[in-house]
Amino acid sequence: MTLLITLDALQTLDAIERRQSFAAAAEELHRVPSAVSYTINKLEEDLGVELFDRSRRKAELTAIGRLVLEQGRHILKASQELAAQARQAADGWEVVLRICIESVLSSDAIYALIEDFQRIQPKTEIRLSEEVLSGSWDALSDDRCDLVIGAEGAAPAPGFVLHSLGQVAFDFAVAAGHPLTQLPTPIATSAILDYPTVVVADSSQRLPTRSAGLLDGRSRIYVPSIEHKIAAQCKGLGVGYLPRHRITQHVAEGQLIVLPLDATRAPVDISVAWLRSNSGKGLKWFVERLKQMRFDPEQGELVLKE
Repeated sequence: MTLLITLDALQTLDAIERRQSFAAAAEELHRVPSAVSYTINKLEEDLGVELFDRSRRKAELTAIGRLVLEQGRHILKASQELAAQARQAADGWEVVLRICIESVLSSDAIYALIEDFQRIQPKTEIRLSEEVLSGSWDALSDDRCDLVIGAEGAAPAPGFVLHSLGQVAFDFAVAAGHPLTQLPTPIATSAILDYPTVVVADSSQRLPTRSAGLLDGRSRIYVPSIEHKIAAQCKGLGVGYLPRHRITQHVAEGQLIVLPLDATRAPVDISVAWLRSNSGKGLKWFVERLKQMRFDPEQGELVLKE
């Protein structure tokens, strides 16, 4: 298909409008004035419209010419960005870097790293997403993300690289005023079977889903993230285990009460994970920084190793 409007024609049109004359545009473009005139005449002929009002002394765009220029500048900008992205990719830097945060962590833990990264590579677009349980591994294996922060447990298959961040501790919590708060502690597991459990649904699309911290025989309320689970339990809709670092303020303010059970839940190992085959410079930068950090279960933050 023959293009009626070329980038060269748009660049010429842009130069004429900015410099307010064909001669000045020719000087900027390092061409003779006749070459500039020919380019515009050819564009007008191909489009079948007049782009300049030639009844005036200086070059002045018609309404149609203004439309072509305004839309053409978007095309010129897009072509420049495409060229920059091509050079960026050739240098090994990702055009887009997709980072998945496991729902057990807060995204606040990585904002400082993103800020540092933008100082050295502002052209790489960062896309954050949130996954739950096997969903993190699924997103990585299905090429929906490049890096997972907070991946739980072991890798489901070969080809992944892991770096341990530490462990997340969980507490059984209920809303203030919940009937379970009236029972002597530690509370027997059988005593909580009459109350719904709030469960964060595994977000995996392809890998087998899994669950954690469930007690069989109870009704359940499924929510999409830890944040929703905390909100539901604060409202007394159900009970369940919550990451200790995510509920510190809620406990301090009296919204949630932590209750010891006769069967405690073990801490969960979390890691940074990525595909061994991924050699992007952006990924490498984040991995190197994260290898210098550990997860502080009390602060709920990624901190530098001592």
